Amino acid sequence: MAPFIALMSSLLVFRLTGFLGWDFFDSWASALRGAVCVMFLLTASAHWGTRRSDLIRMVPPVLPRPDLIVTLTGYLEIAGAIGILLPQLAMVASLGLTVLLLAMFPANVRAAREGLSIGGRRTPALGVRTLLQLVFLAAVLLAGFDGGGSGITS
Repeated sequence: MAPFIALMSSLLVFRLTGFLGWDFFDSWASALRGAVCVMFLLTASAHWGTRRSDLIRMVPPVLPRPDLIVTLTGYLEIAGAIGILLPQLAMVASLGLTVLLLAMFPANVRAAREGLSIGGRRTPALGVRTLLQLVFLAAVLLAGFDGGGSGITS
C-alpha cells in the first residue's frame, strides 16, 4: 500500500508545485512522471534494506538465485525511475517499467497466496494487489506516453 500512497501523494504535491510556478511540473504528465519516479525509488529501497529478505522469499522457487533477482530488479527500478523523468527517455523507461511490473507480478501473487509479509506487514490480498498493479501499470504507461502533449496537460 505504501507505493500507492507514495504515487498518489507525490502526484498531488508535484502538480501543486506546478500550479505554483515550478515549470518542470506544469502539466499532469510531468507531475505523473515525477510521482512514478518517487514510487519506484521507494520500492527499490526495499531491495537492499531490512525488507530484502522478505522480497527474496517472494521470488517463485522455480527461479534461480532469488537474491540476484531482487538485486537486479532493484537496479532496474532505479534506472526506470530516473529514465521516466527525462522526456526523451520517458517512453523507453515506461516500456521497461511495464515489463518489470509484469515480470514481478508472480512474486506478488505468491506473497498474497502464501500470506507473506514485507517489513512485518502482511501483503495485500490478491484482488487488492491486482487492482494496485493495474493502477501502477496505468500510471507508468500514461507517464511514458503522454509527455508529448497528447492528453493530460494543465
